[in-house]
Amino acid sequence: MTVLQKQPDNPIAHLSAEDIEIIGKELDTIRQEVRDSLGEDDAQYIRKVIDVQRKLELGSRAALLASMFPPAWVVGTVGLSVAKILENMEIGHNILHGQWDWMRDPKIHSTTWEWDMASPAEQWKHSHNELHHTYTNVIGKDNDLGYGIMRVDEDQRWHPLYLAQPVWNFINACFFEYGIAAYDLELGKNLASKRRRSDPEFKARAKQVLKKIRNQASKDYLIHPALSGPSFLPTLAANFTANVVRNLWSHSVIMCGHFPEGSRPSRRSRSTARRAASGTCARCSARRTSPAPRPCTS
Repeated sequence: MTVLQKQPDNPIAHLSAEDIEIIGKELDTIRQEVRDSLGEDDAQYIRKVIDVQRKLELGSRAALLASMFPPAWVVGTVGLSVAKILENMEIGHNILHGQWDWMRDPKIHSTTWEWDMASPAEQWKHSHNELHHTYTNVIGKDNDLGYGIMRVDEDQRWHPLYLAQPVWNFINACFFEYGIAAYDLELGKNLASKRRRSDPEFKARAKQVLKKIRNQASKDYLIHPALSGPSFLPTLAANFTANVVRNLWSHSVIMCGHFPEGSRPSRRSRSTARRAASGTCARCSARRTSPAPRPCTS
């Protein structure tokens, strides 16, 4: 059973080229209206969210210094989980999309922001912004269709391994940040042949990912627990729990956003190539550089 199934009718078959052009102009008008509406209230919002997230994380990590006491462990773990979710989905994801680039704030900009995830920001922006949002749901081009480990469409080649994909999906959900890092590296494809494994560019990107994972693991599983002294093990467990909670939350939001009822995959066509060349998103034909401050769940 797959998530996306073939539909008997093309939902846009009745639209002419002129109709599609009109829709594109209407979307451009909406984009410009949103862009013109941006102002100080929007800037204050993101700065406030960042401030709240950082204070919440700092307070939660402080509480976990006494995590040998159950109340402190619960308060610290819950707070740290929420802080990590905020940093990942509301702050990091949207900033890296370029949603706040219009502010011209070098501290809140897609070219300078690094997030609390195993995947380096630059690699995620390439696989997500440039590939996924250009070829959304295009089979053979959008690797987000199953992330390389699940079959979610009837046109994807079937393999007996997919019988166990509910298990892979659960494991992927628990360790989602590492799954995304492997996905951004196109690990399966690049490890499949000696030529790809030996490619200098792949090796450089792999080293970058390993460095990022080492830094994240050192922070959560060594430095912070060590600062807790006798609470070392409870603090380590709290950090692990918070990361799993964040991963489960992100996985749930993203999976629901990628494969909702009514989603329709497609094969690469000339129109898809034209959208790619013009810098538009295959899902909505909106410009990828749109600064509209609205969350993207995919």
